[in-house]
Amino acid sequence: MASGATTVYSIHMAKYTRIHRLLEIISLIQAQRGWTAKALAEKCETSERNVYRDIDQIREAGIPVESGSGDEGYRINGAFFMPPVRLTFEEALSIATLVETLADSGAIPFAKPASMAMNKILSQLPFDVKDELLNRLSTMQLRSTKTTDEGGYEDVYDKVQQSLLSKTMLNCKYESTSSTNHDEPFLFHPYALFFGTRAWYVVGFHEGRDAIRTLKLSRFIAIEPTSLTYDIPPSFNLDSHLGNAWNMISGEEDFEVELHFKHPFSQTVSDTTWHPTQNIEWHDDDSCTLTCTVSGLEEIVWWVLSMGPNCEVVKPLELRNRVQSLAEQTLSLYQEAQAT
Repeated sequence: MASGATTVYSIHMAKYTRIHRLLEIISLIQAQRGWTAKALAEKCETSERNVYRDIDQIREAGIPVESGSGDEGYRINGAFFMPPVRLTFEEALSIATLVETLADSGAIPFAKPASMAMNKILSQLPFDVKDELLNRLSTMQLRSTKTTDEGGYEDVYDKVQQSLLSKTMLNCKYESTSSTNHDEPFLFHPYALFFGTRAWYVVGFHEGRDAIRTLKLSRFIAIEPTSLTYDIPPSFNLDSHLGNAWNMISGEEDFEVELHFKHPFSQTVSDTTWHPTQNIEWHDDDSCTLTCTVSGLEEIVWWVLSMGPNCEVVKPLELRNRVQSLAEQTLSLYQEAQAT
């Protein structure tokens, strides 16, 4: 037992040897910009003085580490490439599973180049490891909903990305479901590109509306780059912008929502975190009450309706009345069909 404990201790200590720290610094600098001596020291749990010495030793080894000004941090000359990344079996399996689920299945449009990257990783693995990994994959399935608009707007995706990189405005036309003036062109300042609810969206300042808007990429009728520049407000943050939105479109007013779910449907609802502010209270009859703070009711009303008779809105009254009105309209459709 004593020798076994000593072996474990030695392995643990070896993780923090200088050679490990040198390799860690190289990996961090090559993977992302902005690593200053202070940031590297905190990450590697050492002093800035040691980091400076490590950088000098890395340069002596022939790796072209360059120093940026201010917060730019260190970087490695783009012409230099490290040897292929060595992954553990578990790391390769995790990456392969995610690629197969999200890229190959089309769950996230424009992610299929990840499949080519995965093939390169597979080609570097020993034959026995690759065979075992593929066998493992055949025993696993991650089911995800495939988007229906994965193609046809690659140019929009690319132009939004380039606009974000160059901070230049876009001249756009957009198909809006709530406006009859969707053919009118407008200038748009992209702030953030994100994927949510099976589609790509861009958040930015809409000059035509004089407000920040969330637009779906597949609904752009036209989009062209301009030479006009803009700045993203320092105060803008995507998470803060979305706030307590039920999904991704935040309303102007916050509502304290209380929903009651009957048993046994309560068990199904409680298995998922539907909203970051949610709280679930159980009752003696195994029903439950879900409470949360939601910005706007436009999105949650449809979610509540999808729960059918298993969910009752306790509050707010505005949400209860809207659900009741829409449910009555749905019922009338079937009553009219029966009458004919």
